[in-house]
Amino acid sequence: MSPQAPWRRAPLDWWEERSVLLKDGVLALVLGLSAFVPTLSPIGAQIGDLPERPASALGVGLVLAQSLPLAARRRWPAGCLAVVAGAFAAHQALGFATTFGSLGLYPALYSAGAHQVRFRHRLAGAVSAGYAALALVLDRLGSPQGIADYLAFYLTLAAFWLVGSTARTRRAEEAQRRRLAAEVATSAERARIAGELHDVVTHHVTAMVVQADAAQFLLTSAPDKAGEGLSAVSDTGRRALTELRYLLDVLEATGESASADPAHADRAPTLGRLGDLVERARRSGQPVEFGEQGERRAQSVDVELAAYRVVQEALTNAMKHAAGRTTRVLVRHGEERIEIKVTTDGPATSPAAAPAARKPDPAGGRGLAGLRARARMVGGELEAGPRPEGGFEVHATIPSKPASERPRE
Repeated sequence: MSPQAPWRRAPLDWWEERSVLLKDGVLALVLGLSAFVPTLSPIGAQIGDLPERPASALGVGLVLAQSLPLAARRRWPAGCLAVVAGAFAAHQALGFATTFGSLGLYPALYSAGAHQVRFRHRLAGAVSAGYAALALVLDRLGSPQGIADYLAFYLTLAAFWLVGSTARTRRAEEAQRRRLAAEVATSAERARIAGELHDVVTHHVTAMVVQADAAQFLLTSAPDKAGEGLSAVSDTGRRALTELRYLLDVLEATGESASADPAHADRAPTLGRLGDLVERARRSGQPVEFGEQGERRAQSVDVELAAYRVVQEALTNAMKHAAGRTTRVLVRHGEERIEIKVTTDGPATSPAAAPAARKPDPAGGRGLAGLRARARMVGGELEAGPRPEGGFEVHATIPSKPASERPRE
């Protein structure tokens, strides 16, 4: 299907279109029936002020032609205005009595200003020319109206058109704001997904490299233990695939949180799975001490994921830059915030891990920068840097609820 031309209105869905037709049909019917209510007869649009002629079938038809076409005022605004304006001009020129149905000229003008997309200026020019011709005809027929009267009535008609045009402009601006907001949200989501992919791939690939180097070392020093290292590589690879599948499921969820689906519950990175994360780091040869303080509480998806990624990235950096040195992970669960501290003693000394530790960091520090951005998104803070006594420390404080969910003071 070819892309929609910019001058076309977006198509309405079936229910919306039926609702619009129903509302406009009711308006047209009420206005048409009200035209024959005697008490409402003095109320209407009138400019000719010619001597009245007796009612006739032609007069009834012109009255209905000024009201019933409003049923299509939003679907065919130009056609509706042409029929209503033409009937109004004929009604005035023939001198029929004013009726309530003549007020249909005003919503027809508003609808043309609000809903007509193509040839708007041409339509406005045609309506203005038609009104000028009507004024000349009425003057030739003996209308007592002067130039000031015709000008005042024209300004009234123009006001309804301009009100409709203003409404159309506001709708267009609102649509533009929604489009820009959607683009910003899309960009933010892309950045978030890029961070997720970085965290998942970097952590597991780093672990697999460390495990593979250790297995290679064991093949020469202790062949009977090399199988354990290869098994660890296999397990880490499977875990990486599991998390990547989870992330792809999130992408396919079309706006719904995949973690809310029970099918994803066993794959979602959460605070409850920090023990598994630490255990995998230990199997990679990294000595890790893990501790938790306070009562663990159920948190939102964003908070759980941010806390999990802080520990994951900190362990990844420890395996890359301080392989074989003791790493301590401490998680404090408070009523208002979660505090995470990951400290590593210093540079590598383990022979098996040394080859991996000497290799350059392909991420270039992007992981910690991403963690700081993630922490800020949930209203938290993250600090990372060398310790005075040696080693490295990552310290994060994450509110128990994202900023959008916390009550305003």
